Amino acid sequence: MAELKQTQIRQQLREMDDAQLHGEIAAQRELLYSYRRRHAMRQLDNTAAIRAARKQIARALTILRERELTAQKEAN
Repeated sequence: MAELKQTQIRQQLREMDDAQLHGEIAAQRELLYSYRRRHAMRQLDNTAAIRAARKQIARALTILRERELTAQKEAN
């Protein structure tokens, strides 16, 4: 997803359902772990990938939280 523009990434995330978003978060966390490990061993060439993975996780978590708040608001 890194080659896409931010608006396209956000649109793709919003089109996913909750289960897919949780899967995306898990995949990005595994990727982040791998990047950090490779960085510690001085094998990571693109250190900006660490920041991009963190941002991707944050975007997905934000969308999940927005959905939670919307559901709570509708329930009240």
